[in-house]
Amino acid sequence: MRYQHFRVVGAVALSLQLSSTIDAHHSFSAQYDSSKPIEMRGTVTKVEWTNPHARVYIDVRDDQGQIANWNFEMASPNILVRNGWKQSTVKIGDQITVNGYLARRGERMAIAGAVADANGKPIFASNPDITR
Repeated sequence: MRYQHFRVVGAVALSLQLSSTIDAHHSFSAQYDSSKPIEMRGTVTKVEWTNPHARVYIDVRDDQGQIANWNFEMASPNILVRNGWKQSTVKIGDQITVNGYLARRGERMAIAGAVADANGKPIFASNPDITR
């Protein structure tokens, strides 16, 4: 009887672990809208080098002069490193341009498809066809 109790507890723990893993990995189309491409230029305010996705936050000035902070999801740090990035590739205060797609939910949130430095030099692209 005791052995069966451990099997049940183990099965529940495994199913909880698997469900949290599945929730952590979302499909692009579930979270982002490919019919809403964007291009934002701004100043880096924060870089999160965390799994499952790194994030870059930039202050963007609109046509009325108002500044809004945007959150851009990127690839995982491991993938970024394999593509030549370091944690210091983009630093607070850097001017960058980000091309990507708006989130379906969430204000001022998008996924980065390509990032360029202040001179327009590409420094990240999730797909080579996205760089401009």
